[in-house]
Amino acid sequence: MITRAIENCFRHAREKRWGKTYWAFDIHGTMLRPNYQCNAISTEFYPYAKEVMQLLSKRTDIVRILYTCSYPHEIEQYIAYFRQHDIYFHYINTNPEVADGAYGYYEDKFYFNVLMDDKAGFDGETDWKLIYTLLENSMFQVQSSMFKVEP
Repeated sequence: MITRAIENCFRHAREKRWGKTYWAFDIHGTMLRPNYQCNAISTEFYPYAKEVMQLLSKRTDIVRILYTCSYPHEIEQYIAYFRQHDIYFHYINTNPEVADGAYGYYEDKFYFNVLMDDKAGFDGETDWKLIYTLLENSMFQVQSSMFKVEP
């Protein structure tokens, strides 16, 4: 369940005093309903997806990574579309902030703490509301200044 992954992410961040965590988001079947059209991007958000992504876009303790197999010209259109809705991403299909280290090799697979992808079991119809409720809980309204930033 996605809320368990998020709760674990926040718990680890508190315990390890991380200043930020890394979340990867797929587009189709996760944030937006697929339209199965070749020359038109999807634009219909799942219930609560836009609201959650707007909340996350305001947080300084969550690095948002767009995780997509969309074509480069489509990615540009999606980034513009998301910006129109106050949704922002730090990176696309990469996380240059976490390099190879003692705990893993991140050259071929980038590092993330939370993955939201329909292929990984995420349900766009129901999971966004669960996340919205979780994030509205004051326990998860964490200020990044509470943590030290790990290199």
